Amino acid sequence: MSEDGRDRFEIPKEMRSMAEASFGQARAAFEKFLSSAHQTAGSIEERGASVRAGAKDISSKAVSYAEKNVQASLDYAQSLLHAKDLTEVMRLHSEFIQSQMRSLAEQASEMGQMVSRTAMDAAKPKT
Repeated sequence: MSEDGRDRFEIPKEMRSMAEASFGQARAAFEKFLSSAHQTAGSIEERGASVRAGAKDISSKAVSYAEKNVQASLDYAQSLLHAKDLTEVMRLHSEFIQSQMRSLAEQASEMGQMVSRTAMDAAKPKT
């Protein structure tokens, strides 16, 4: 018994050494986890900026296409007002449809490329 009347329980040195080593390993693992979490958060922020920039470019291009398509429709409507007969109306309509199909195909292709580039940029590992 100890002087104050209680039994003192002593941890064997080997056990204490093992506990201290385990604690040290746990602390090191936790610090490594925190470091990785901070790096990941930074990477996400960088990727977010890249995605936002790409989305802004895509949005601007979509507005540009909309303006172009509306202008083409207005030009088509105006040309119809000056048509002399049904044959000219049919010709103008055919030309407009063909022109719009080409434009829409080009626009869809370019938008697809922009979206792919933005996605690839966002997925690129940052160095």
